[in-house]
Amino acid sequence: MFHFLLAMTPPPDGQGGGGSLVSTLIMFGAIFAIFYFMIIRPQQKRQKERDKLLSAIQKGDKIITSGGMYGTVASLEEKTVIITAADNVKLKFDRSAIATVVAAKGDKETEKPQIEGTSKS
Repeated sequence: MFHFLLAMTPPPDGQGGGGSLVSTLIMFGAIFAIFYFMIIRPQQKRQKERDKLLSAIQKGDKIITSGGMYGTVASLEEKTVIITAADNVKLKFDRSAIATVVAAKGDKETEKPQIEGTSKS
């Protein structure tokens, strides 16, 4: 902050201080560009992917909530999801509480991930 104030005052020998002001503005522009490409843009990309995940949820998908509960989607409403956690246990959650989709309804993959280097026999 103090450096910025010094850049705005002309030097005592009477030379123009415009060069240092321009370099300061270029530096602020470069810092803003770095923040945009390293923080703001990736966050926007993750948000779009999350919105796509939440809108693609269907009845029968196996999911994990943000609280760590596993369940199967029993029904969908506009803002909420009813999850079957066990036999005759249905819980109502907000859609945003869904962290990941473990297996979609049509997927033939199992919930257990396979260890690399092993093959199915």
